[in-house]
Amino acid sequence: MKIIDVICSKGRTGFYFDDQRAIKQGAGHDGTFYVGEPATPGFRAIRQAGEAISVMLLLEDGQIAHGDCAAVQYSGAGGRDPLFLAEEFIPLIEKHIKPQLVGKEAENFRKLAADMEAIEIDGKRLHTAIRYGVSQALLDAVAKASGRLMCEVVADEYGCEVSDTPIPIFTQSGDARYDNADKMIIKGAQVLPHALINHVETKLGLNGEKLKDYVAWLRDRILAFRTDDSYQPVMHIDCYGTIGQIFGAYNYKAMADYIEELGRIAKPFLLRIEGPMDCDSTREAQIEALAGLTKELDDRGCDVELVADEWCNTLEDIKLFADHKAGHMVQIKTPDLGGVNNTIEAVLYCKEKGIGAYQGGTCNETDRSAQVCVQCAMATKPVQILAKPGMGVDEGYMIVYNEMERILAIRQAKKALGK
Repeated sequence: MKIIDVICSKGRTGFYFDDQRAIKQGAGHDGTFYVGEPATPGFRAIRQAGEAISVMLLLEDGQIAHGDCAAVQYSGAGGRDPLFLAEEFIPLIEKHIKPQLVGKEAENFRKLAADMEAIEIDGKRLHTAIRYGVSQALLDAVAKASGRLMCEVVADEYGCEVSDTPIPIFTQSGDARYDNADKMIIKGAQVLPHALINHVETKLGLNGEKLKDYVAWLRDRILAFRTDDSYQPVMHIDCYGTIGQIFGAYNYKAMADYIEELGRIAKPFLLRIEGPMDCDSTREAQIEALAGLTKELDDRGCDVELVADEWCNTLEDIKLFADHKAGHMVQIKTPDLGGVNNTIEAVLYCKEKGIGAYQGGTCNETDRSAQVCVQCAMATKPVQILAKPGMGVDEGYMIVYNEMERILAIRQAKKALGK
């Protein structure tokens, strides 16, 4: 089944592009806006509308496969590719990628994705967002051409088995960490709430007291409003390096003391801390610091799990973090890896190394990229998958949950029919 055309359309994402550097420097809020001047090249404002490009592949039998190019909320930070704007990149796709795809057979996803990833323009690889969206469309094209689900294509080509149970869903609250936590509890989210602890004074507390209070509130809220005692969600809180800011990024003892206390407060629920410190200098510095703190917690027998995020952007990065045991879990931030083929390989590598695989992403994606990510997750079976896009909880959870349930229902029906 040949690809006979490549069609692009501009789109919006489920959230915004935010200038992380400016926010860390203390940018204030005015409603939904951030106040002040941007600090990262390419930004016109500290917060601006997220943009996407839908890439549609017309197959010779008339079917249309599609994926969405999207980049993370904090583009241009932590070693990531720069801001992704549709007007700038649609002409590039039409000039450099379309000629490479038209006429190709949609029969082997791994080969098509590898060929696409190898394309360079003036000696540079394609923007991660482009590789992300085009690879989604290629996976969909192979699935449509062969009459399989996307997850079945992944399982067949990568030697794994499609899950017959749902993957735990992790929901993120944004700054509405109280109201949105209630939504998560009502929905029965298995992992919650992210909480966006990205500022010391207003969210962590100068001595960490604000986060301790929040963890206690969340624990009590779950216990008070869960409808079934078997509901035991994992608390997963992203601290954006703020713990390292107040205790020192290499002061493992002080950070571990604080994290142990958070873990005690969270009981009877398991606690995960994402991004305890952020070493802005290099990837190697981040690996060293996170590996040191992981070892300190393990030596104490503490059950709080650390999650790697910053400087862990590519498949190579993820392998290094896993190899050095820098964290108990690695966030595989899907748009940052480029093609979803890299996400697939990253999850499988983490599992091989005994490191938790969190197939994440960003609130700044689309419904389509979320659906394709679910298809990949159902084949590779990470520990958890992010509900996305957006920060409203209900919408992202619905998209991810419903896609998983469709996969399960379709595969059960096919088995009953002997297919």
